Amino acid sequence: MPAAEQLDMEVMTPLMEEAGGEEEDVDIDEDPEHLPQGITFTQTLLHLLKGNIGTGLLGLPLAVKNAGIVLGPVSLLLMGVVCVHCMHILVNCSHQLSERLKRSPLGYSDTVAVAMEMSSSQCLRKGAHFGRHLVNFFLVLTQLGFCSVYFVFLAENIKQVMEGAHLNSSVETVLIHSNSSEEGAVATGLDLRLYMVFLLPFIIVLTFIRDLRNMAALSAIANLCMAVSLILIFTYILNDVSDPRRLPYASTWRKFPFFFGTAIFAFEGIGVVLPLENQMREPKRFPQALNIGMGFIIILYVTLATLGYLRFRDDIKGSITLNLPHDSWSNQLVKVLYSFGVFVSFAVQFFVPAEILVPPVCGRIRKSWRRVADLSLRALLVCLTCITAVLIPRLDLVISLVGAVSSSALALVFPPLVELVAFPSQPPLLLLKDLSIAAFGFIGFLTGTYVTLEEIIYPDDQGQTRLHDNGNWATPTTSPP
Repeated sequence: MPAAEQLDMEVMTPLMEEAGGEEEDVDIDEDPEHLPQGITFTQTLLHLLKGNIGTGLLGLPLAVKNAGIVLGPVSLLLMGVVCVHCMHILVNCSHQLSERLKRSPLGYSDTVAVAMEMSSSQCLRKGAHFGRHLVNFFLVLTQLGFCSVYFVFLAENIKQVMEGAHLNSSVETVLIHSNSSEEGAVATGLDLRLYMVFLLPFIIVLTFIRDLRNMAALSAIANLCMAVSLILIFTYILNDVSDPRRLPYASTWRKFPFFFGTAIFAFEGIGVVLPLENQMREPKRFPQALNIGMGFIIILYVTLATLGYLRFRDDIKGSITLNLPHDSWSNQLVKVLYSFGVFVSFAVQFFVPAEILVPPVCGRIRKSWRRVADLSLRALLVCLTCITAVLIPRLDLVISLVGAVSSSALALVFPPLVELVAFPSQPPLLLLKDLSIAAFGFIGFLTGTYVTLEEIIYPDDQGQTRLHDNGNWATPTTSPP
């Protein structure tokens, strides 16, 4: 099997193994022929790109709107630098702790647990088991949160494609039969939540694939589709970029937590950092790979976020694909291709929580019923993510909520706290740095969760109208002169 087609399974399998909570000592004298050869420097870069480029990228233009045309890109750049620094912290702590114990490289949850076990504080040592389960909980919560986002993303884009095609055919009919009323050209669209229900059986069948190796070729095609979609998106938005001086430089303080949740959601790859480093053929080169890969990702994020907001201004939606008008085949192709990529990615993201939650349950069931129980539990978990999406059918709010609740903890809170616990006698400036990062992540968690839940419970009229068809939803917006 070509190495490029093994991208997802190489990343997600160790993620699942580290989250299982069971420690297994690796025999260092094991026959080298049976040891994995590891992944190359180039493959590591591809893993980093795949782990961070998803639906969160397409929501960044709205994040910039919630922060301002100046404050948004600057904050996004700074947040990216901090997230990369936290990734380095995690890798360094894992190395230092594994060397102290003379054992194999540690995963995320193991790093947290070992740091607490080696602490001089008796309270922390007693809570090491809880620390491991807490990280595992946020890993599962994050992955299922991604799946809920995928449901909303797929429903909104498929809704536009279907209704856009119907609208185009209706317009052609009006042009041929001039006696038809203009109102007849406007499609009467279905509620967004119905599209989620229609998608449910197809996604359930997809998640019944329990071995990611069977999806390797499909995943490679999906990655190519998403890459082509991004090229087409950049081609469209660069055709008409408005004057940035006509946009607010900074938004209100109340909207900034929405920016935080969306931005931190986009930096979704911290969960794969340690699995990648542990599998790398030359682990000493991983910091270089991390800097190069994440540097490119940060540039991509800031560029698309800024240009997307400049192109669509205040009309920007939860995903930039939703702003593309229906009157061009290339724009419709973008939505179809990216939706296909997200559809396949659902199974990849679902693999981790399924492999953590399903085996313990099936282990308590008679062997003859285990396969039925396995498939039933997978279907139940998919239904849970669908129900979440139906209850919160706004892409911007789901992204912000998942980012604020779970991504902030994994990306900003846990890494500096682990460094504080593992190396308590560090200089005052480093101590202040770690405390500041953790405090920033925790404040973002509180404020982002609060404003998002408030918007979910008490939605504005603009958010509610997005759930139903609007005759102008696909009309390109024109910036005022």
